[in-house]
Amino acid sequence: MRNLFAFIYRFRAFLVFVLLEALCIYLIVQYNTYQGAAFFNSANRYVGRVLEFQSGVTDYFSLATVNNTLARENALLRQEVMKYKQVSITASTSKLDTTLVVPADTTIVDSLRTGPQTFILHAGKVINNSVRRTNNYLTLSIGTKDGVQPGMGVIASNGVVGRVKTVSDNYSTVTSLLHSQMLISAKVKRNETFGTIKWQGGDYRMAILDYIPLHVKLAKGDTVVTSGYNTVFPEGIMVGTVSSVTREADKSFFTVKVKLAVDFVQLSYVYVVENTQKAERDTLEHNAGILPNE
Repeated sequence: MRNLFAFIYRFRAFLVFVLLEALCIYLIVQYNTYQGAAFFNSANRYVGRVLEFQSGVTDYFSLATVNNTLARENALLRQEVMKYKQVSITASTSKLDTTLVVPADTTIVDSLRTGPQTFILHAGKVINNSVRRTNNYLTLSIGTKDGVQPGMGVIASNGVVGRVKTVSDNYSTVTSLLHSQMLISAKVKRNETFGTIKWQGGDYRMAILDYIPLHVKLAKGDTVVTSGYNTVFPEGIMVGTVSSVTREADKSFFTVKVKLAVDFVQLSYVYVVENTQKAERDTLEHNAGILPNE
């Protein structure tokens, strides 16, 4: 306190000058219309800038919450898209069955629309990722508490990402498509030719589509999607586009290079695919001695 009084006494002349200046400004603004209007307009402008800056800072720190909300909303929308794709596929195949009494676009389609959801998507944030190793993995910020289980497929907004490997309460690891042992059942969308996608290392944007017979006509730019032959990924999820087709003399299949749709370097949010009918189908195929497609 003594130091405070000493400071005021030492600078008493300057402090009195500041107080008088402030009083003068107040009187001028208070009793002169033009000066008052100019002052308040300037004050509003600076206050607006301060509030805008404050709002920007607040919005920045709430981006994580906003992104999580949008990811969950996108997951619900993609679930609806998958459901209607299933409706479309079932409707098109039922039209080929001449034993059906009702048209495909009435009872069957309506029951699918109102029936249980086959695929459920769980949105999660990528918190760790690698692309330059021989065997690459991702870590997600969702786990068993969010409904994630080992073996589930993982997709992004633009294509296939990988498959869940291990899960804890709040986290999960994913075997990336960029893994030497990762195989994905796929097909060429234009002609429905079935094959297997495998990454052979090197360029993280390129993979190989194996087992495409030599009699099949392929062209650069053909779309490659998931086949739906397994219980991991829904049918029709984007994998990539054909980059090149090579016929080698010592092979009975084409060597097809596919440019992957997902840029793994820029992954931020992904969706874990839960197949509600997986257990039933796996049990049936296991009892029948059928090996699952990759």
